Amino acid sequence: MARKPKLDFSNIVVARKKEGINQKDFWKRYGVTQSGGSRYESGRNIPKPLAILLWLHRSGKVTDKNLADALK
Repeated sequence: MARKPKLDFSNIVVARKKEGINQKDFWKRYGVTQSGGSRYESGRNIPKPLAILLWLHRSGKVTDKNLADALK
């Protein structure tokens, strides 16, 4: 049985900076505080539900509008 690829967010800082967005605004759309996002960017493990949400958003399956609506 083949292993499923692990969700890899080691380049999340690069992706955020490429968007030209600060930590507070980037992580806020996922319901995460700036300090929490900073810890994830520094190597702390991202919880599975957040990792799935990040993957769905980064792959285009969930839009910015979807995220904003969910946070209302």
